[in-house]
Amino acid sequence: MSAEQAASFIKPGMTVAMSGFTGAGYPKAVPGALASQMERQHAAGQDFKINVLTGASTAPELDGVLAKAEGMNLRLPYMSDPELRRRINDGNMEYMDIHLSHVAQHAWFGFYGKIDVAIVEVVGVTAEGDLIPSSSVGNNKTWLEMADKVIIEVNSQQSAAMDGMHDVYYGTALPPHRKPIDLSTVRERIGQKYLDVDVNKVVAVVQTNSPDRLSPFAPVDETSEKIADHLLSFLDSEIRAGRLTEKLLPLQSGVGNIANAVLAGLARGGYKGLSAYTEVIQDGMLELIKDGTIEFASATSFSLSAEGVEEFNKNVEHYRERILLRAQEISNHPEIIRRLGCIALNGMIEADIYGNVNSTNVLGSHVMNGIGGSGDFARNGYLSVFMSPSTAKGGKISGIVPFASHVDHTEHDTMVLITEQGLADLRGLSPKQRAQLVIDQCAHPEYRPLLQDYFDRACKDSYGKHTPHLLGEALSWHQRFEQTGDMRPAS
Repeated sequence: MSAEQAASFIKPGMTVAMSGFTGAGYPKAVPGALASQMERQHAAGQDFKINVLTGASTAPELDGVLAKAEGMNLRLPYMSDPELRRRINDGNMEYMDIHLSHVAQHAWFGFYGKIDVAIVEVVGVTAEGDLIPSSSVGNNKTWLEMADKVIIEVNSQQSAAMDGMHDVYYGTALPPHRKPIDLSTVRERIGQKYLDVDVNKVVAVVQTNSPDRLSPFAPVDETSEKIADHLLSFLDSEIRAGRLTEKLLPLQSGVGNIANAVLAGLARGGYKGLSAYTEVIQDGMLELIKDGTIEFASATSFSLSAEGVEEFNKNVEHYRERILLRAQEISNHPEIIRRLGCIALNGMIEADIYGNVNSTNVLGSHVMNGIGGSGDFARNGYLSVFMSPSTAKGGKISGIVPFASHVDHTEHDTMVLITEQGLADLRGLSPKQRAQLVIDQCAHPEYRPLLQDYFDRACKDSYGKHTPHLLGEALSWHQRFEQTGDMRPAS
């Protein structure tokens, strides 16, 4: 049926779970048709809002149109759409930011209530009625199992060659009936190629022919290259110390400019036969798989530019043997991350001198995207690395502050901090030792004396001397920026 007919199954107040993870594999048609229906209802003076659950961020055709239509009451767990972000930060809709590994299990626990409708994009449907997953798996297994009604979008623009590149595990259970997940290598298959669906729940099948959100990646800049160089020097030193081998351990890498710079640096460094156990396959990882730097990659989604899609389709037989997409409850599962010993490489908004990391909220209250899977990997990985430029907005914001204005990852989960200024290895250090190292190695020269002055006075005048803080000043930098637009004191 048409997208408009399918959208009519969705009523005000429903909880609707949709496919999609970092701009890949999201429904392309039904959300837009639903937004139009919402706008007509609103124009007639009637309220029409729903709760929306996904795998992670989607695209303007989903998050953007529903936000503009004022059609979302609640959204979780991760987002990146500017219109959606604006409405959340204006206080006009609710947003729940949670670890990506928690979404499926919390849904099964009943924490989000009943799921009325699932809208899931697929590549196709087999003769047996199985669903061929699309360019992301995300939480689709859970949505299809839990929803009362299912709407399927079959997108003919997605590569049919993805058939067989997925591993969907159906062995999870609720406590106290859980069993160990028997996955001990990155390339191991533990599930099946296709998604199951109860055909009696399928109320609509909509045909589409639309690309994923194909966002171009910004060229790697000098700052990102310096951060990558610091990381690669650190990895080399870990190999010399005997804590890593030349094949390292499975890599987890966030999305963005710094991540691409790090991936490019691995190729320059001469590494071969590496592996990745991560969330997203982006352009930089495709290049490493093509040249043999990465031998095998496990993820839950692609996140490619138009050039990346062209490269994937051109050499799909090569990539089919070296990439596996899993459900995000497996790609982000703490048990597996700890067993494999992943090296977690993630970005941040800011870190404080003791190693507490803020990944989500500018000035403690303005959410950017969400915690995503960074906490899943940082807390459970063999190494947890957080990276960021030392300043932002032309030097008006410092990436290293006296105290983080919002804490997503505590000092206990942070092992390495990197800016273009340098690298601070925080392992085995007390709070005061960490603080001095972070100031010396990671702070921008313009902010370093200010941080040193704060730390010195805190060591002398704070209530306790274990983690010295001046409570009246700890967030004064953020307050100054809010008032003047610059963290630096007036000269």
